[in-house]
Amino acid sequence: MRIDIVTLFPELCDTFLSASILGRARAKNLFETHCHQIRDYTLNKQKQTDDYPYGGGCGMVLYAQPIADCLRAVQAQCREQGRAAPHIVFLTAAGAPYDEAKARELAQYDAVTLVCGHYEGIDQRVIDAFGDEEVSIGDYVLTGGELASLVVADSVLRLQPGVLAEEKGYQDESYWDGLLEYPQYTRPEVWEGRAVPPVLLTGDHQKIEVWRGEQSRIRTRTRRPDLYDQWCATHPLTELPKWKRGENMRLVKTEEQWQRAAELAAEGRRAVGAPVGTPDVLASLTAEALLPQLLQQHKDGWAFYLHFTKNVPDGMVGVCHRTGRIGCLFVTEVSRGKGIGAKMLDFARKKLPEHTNPTLTVLNTNTRAIALYKRMGWVPAGTEAVYDPAKDAFCAVYCEELRMSYRPPVNDFVSADQQC
Repeated sequence: MRIDIVTLFPELCDTFLSASILGRARAKNLFETHCHQIRDYTLNKQKQTDDYPYGGGCGMVLYAQPIADCLRAVQAQCREQGRAAPHIVFLTAAGAPYDEAKARELAQYDAVTLVCGHYEGIDQRVIDAFGDEEVSIGDYVLTGGELASLVVADSVLRLQPGVLAEEKGYQDESYWDGLLEYPQYTRPEVWEGRAVPPVLLTGDHQKIEVWRGEQSRIRTRTRRPDLYDQWCATHPLTELPKWKRGENMRLVKTEEQWQRAAELAAEGRRAVGAPVGTPDVLASLTAEALLPQLLQQHKDGWAFYLHFTKNVPDGMVGVCHRTGRIGCLFVTEVSRGKGIGAKMLDFARKKLPEHTNPTLTVLNTNTRAIALYKRMGWVPAGTEAVYDPAKDAFCAVYCEELRMSYRPPVNDFVSADQQC
């Protein structure tokens, strides 16, 4: 691959491209880079590259002519090498946001030319005449496009064969699959009282991969919810975790089962309400207080099911055949992260075959549950209720109870037979 940078500061760019990993790869001729001085293509004796903007205003604007002649020279060089015309990218604040997907796209070209803006910008006419696209590396202002061009060059060149030691070196990085990378650790095993997560010391690569995937999703969900929403939309769950031996669902019927359901409901509601409820309200969520509510819901048409793992109840879910609603989806704290919630939600939905689009509600603060629901085909369907501390004494922070409706994906979930 060949990358050209058109700039007022070629020495700055060339120094960066000659250092570290890119520098070693460049020395091995794994790619070709050239940094061009715009001043070399000016036609005036002063080597002036800019002038005042038409229409007035502060700052200076780069001439079209020297940039155009420089680009023509680069195009001629590519022809002499037998290359296709370079893909020309202008680094501008008005460009499209740059991301890993764009880096992968640019990495497929045989030649890319990056044009660095400066001062107040570049004469629009040369952008219109030569530019294939404009990109921006972020919503902030730099003194010039050199840093932006190096960001693009670095992200593109590291994808070239042989630049990194192995392909996995960039496929595990943040943004490659739409998620932020999991946390990393090295020696010593304990540093200033902080220990490396035990799973990383087990040598069990399958468990380590599962842990890293979970950490990556948690980090993205909490730090970049915008990325996580996009990832959920493009990564539906097409196959649920398999049901294990000794794992089943049982209809709540006996007094003992009702008591356990109330205990699970109390634990679940405290966990869900912790970010938004007042201490007094959270303390009131006890099995004794919730059992009468569950029994009343049962009279109103709700059926509740307990999830058992080796005869130990560790989850519950409720369905209402009258309304097509699913609720009380809770998993004990020690059993979370094992796919039980996904299996129970799928089980509950299939218990409502008469309702094409069943519904459920979830607090907007419960981002983990919302992400799971979206990946399983549930879509936002409005706001059920709004809770405001100024009006509702039971909540400590403003939150919303969202309504979600099931919309079958193209390929419905594949799940094993379930015992009831």
